[in-house]
Amino acid sequence: MTWLLHQNVVFLALLAGLFTWGCTIVGSAIVFFFKNISRKLLDIMMGFAAGVMIAASFWSLLDPSLTYATQNGYGKWSWFPAASGFLLGGVALRLIDAVVPHLHLGNDISKAEGIQPRKKKLSKTALLFLAITIHNFPEGLAVGVTFGALAGGNMTFAGLMGAIGLAIGIGLQNVPEGAALSVPIRADGKSRIKAFYWGSMSAIVEPIGAVMGAALVMLMMAIIPYALAFVAGAMIFVVTEELIPESQTNGNTDVATLGLMVGFVVMMVMDVALG
Repeated sequence: MTWLLHQNVVFLALLAGLFTWGCTIVGSAIVFFFKNISRKLLDIMMGFAAGVMIAASFWSLLDPSLTYATQNGYGKWSWFPAASGFLLGGVALRLIDAVVPHLHLGNDISKAEGIQPRKKKLSKTALLFLAITIHNFPEGLAVGVTFGALAGGNMTFAGLMGAIGLAIGIGLQNVPEGAALSVPIRADGKSRIKAFYWGSMSAIVEPIGAVMGAALVMLMMAIIPYALAFVAGAMIFVVTEELIPESQTNGNTDVATLGLMVGFVVMMVMDVALG
């Protein structure tokens, strides 16, 4: 662990992003063992993922944003970076959601959102892939920003463990997300290899986002409290616009909600215990 304290934060963010991507690959591999899984289990997994992201947004992003602002001279305005960054993150994801064509899990292709290509309509598989990819990118940014915040003399063992805890939490919820994409693609008639490929590649944006987030924060340390809150806002938008509705529309509201609560507690415990 001491070795990690002396590494470049962008390199650490890349490693963490590769780890979270690897967790998606593990989840996507379920198609080699099952052609389909029950809707109830899928809703529980979506609830769990939502709980992890909600907890990560507060414990690993908003709370550190407020703390950083308080410790760096914002005084009575210490709330401003967290509040403005959070809202900007939500607005940014809304704009992406409005532009990029995508389809939420469980919906018919006629309910695809975003701006559709005029000449050639995208397949259901491609639309599902884009939906998951949209929400994986801010997760990668979250990992990168937390590692980037350790630059400039802020590298401590507790800070490093907090960043690692966030990466582990994101990785844990990526396992069911990988399965949630690859299984419907497989059930839609695609081969196991293709379903695995699409499920795995949906999270390739995470190491990319992690490197971008860490590099940006390292170059402009003053934006740390804004960046942390921005990513939190983006993640909360994804949770409320996609994960929670998808887990609540199939008659499994109670177990999906319990899944969310378990995910929240798991992420909270990891952040407090490790950070």
